[in-house]
Amino acid sequence: MMGGLTFMCNGKMCVGVLKDELMCRIDPAFHEEATSKPGCRTLDFTKRPMSGFILVEQSAIATQQAFDYWIDLALAFNEQAKASRKKK
Repeated sequence: MMGGLTFMCNGKMCVGVLKDELMCRIDPAFHEEATSKPGCRTLDFTKRPMSGFILVEQSAIATQQAFDYWIDLALAFNEQAKASRKKK
C-alpha cells in the first residue's frame, strides 16, 4: 500500500518499514504525544497527514527497549483498531 513492507496482526495493519523508518499504527488519541518524541513524525503519505500513523527514525529505535516501546504501542492499539473492508 505504501511502498514498503507491512506486518499485519489480527487481519489489521500494525507496523511496517518504509524506506529506513519504522511505521506504526497507534491510537489517534496518542498521536500528538507520540509525535512530540524525538525521531517521530506523522506519516504524510501522498502529502496528507494520517492521524494514528507515525514514522519513527532509526535513531529513535536504536536500543531494544526503544524498539519494543513503539512495537508495544502499535500492538496495544491493534486490539481496538478496525480492519479495513475486504474486497470481494
